[in-house]
Amino acid sequence: MKNTVLIIGAGAAGLMAAHTLCKAGKAVTVLEARNRTGGRIYTLNDTTFFNQTELGAEFVHGDLPVTLKLLKEAKLPYRSADAEMWRYEKGRFEENSMIIEGWDLLIKKLNELQEDTDIYNFLQMEFPGDKYAELRDSAWKFVSGYDTADPHKASTSALRKEWQHEEENAQHRVNGGYCSMINYLVNECEAKGGEVLLSSVVKEIRWKKGNVKAICEDGATYEAEQILIAMPLGVLQADKEEQGAVTFHPEIPEYGRAIQQMGFGAVIKILLEFTDAFWLDKKTKAMTGKDVEKMGYLFSDEEIPTWWTQLPDQSKVFTGWIGGPAAADKIAMPDEEILEQGLQSLANIFNRDMNELKSKLIACKIMNWTADPFTRGSYAYDTVEAPQARKLLNTPISDTIYFCGEYLYQGVAMGTVEAALTNGEEAAKKMLK
Repeated sequence: MKNTVLIIGAGAAGLMAAHTLCKAGKAVTVLEARNRTGGRIYTLNDTTFFNQTELGAEFVHGDLPVTLKLLKEAKLPYRSADAEMWRYEKGRFEENSMIIEGWDLLIKKLNELQEDTDIYNFLQMEFPGDKYAELRDSAWKFVSGYDTADPHKASTSALRKEWQHEEENAQHRVNGGYCSMINYLVNECEAKGGEVLLSSVVKEIRWKKGNVKAICEDGATYEAEQILIAMPLGVLQADKEEQGAVTFHPEIPEYGRAIQQMGFGAVIKILLEFTDAFWLDKKTKAMTGKDVEKMGYLFSDEEIPTWWTQLPDQSKVFTGWIGGPAAADKIAMPDEEILEQGLQSLANIFNRDMNELKSKLIACKIMNWTADPFTRGSYAYDTVEAPQARKLLNTPISDTIYFCGEYLYQGVAMGTVEAALTNGEEAAKKMLK
């Protein structure tokens, strides 16, 4: 049977596009390399530990229109994930102390920027010497940790745009986890005749105007009039010999170059479940001298620097996060070593014996997204060349090959599920025209 549209990738972008196309009466087949849908959305469900806890995307960062509209359509409630941001530094805990000294001056200099450059270079030029060492260090850590970006590649003007729109927006979590939204999209597609095929690793795409063939690792071939490439940028950037990589026949060299010009971050996420929430116990209260019940997010200079609780939910789960070049450096590190580094970081922060924490640990899950062959990283960030590259990649090839994903989104919610959903919907509307 000849399908009208093939979609490669059943993450948020691919499934949102499928949902939109199926609603418009198109015959759609989604091919997904993994044995599950969702991509970088990965809710642990029906498990003894970490039930309804996110190994991938976790928060709705603010009142984001496309995400909230979809949750409303799917009748999926969400709840607040607002909590205080704390910092641990030099043996002290500071509440709500995310202010970086010299930040106002940094913003002033950013606003004077005439020609784009990478943020590493910009900081070296504008803030040289020992006087600004702390400011440079703080900015690099923010770019690496939050944007999961390499400061040597990240665009200064893109960061300026992001930081100018930094709103202290409400954070939300989806009840039942983000995968309940993914399941809704899959069910809606299938109800309208679309199909979502798992464990279908596409290796090769043969195309001419108005006709495409996707050839999978197992030899299965799927044919359609149009194809939408909804794979993560990290996989598209992989060498063609690597697992998950796709080759095009004939090649599309200018699109291949554009893909390599985009930035894609690195991240590792660590879930630890303990016998008790020791970060709220009497010892921690005595040590901090503060109301630890409100501590939601905790930043530090430890090996695994960022941690958060499940607040406002009561939980014995602590989540660790490391992004950017520091995460990329751990691509080949065994999970056992990453776990050791996580526990040691917590032992240092909370002044505990490492063995005490080990004895309290009842479950652990580590997701090294950069080592995962069907993701190969975290989410996109802008390089200096990215705007031009994005413009090309958002342009269809002979009304036959289309690309979509969070890396092609052009709004202020870069690197989010909102970005993926928005661009997936936009790509589908383009195909329908």
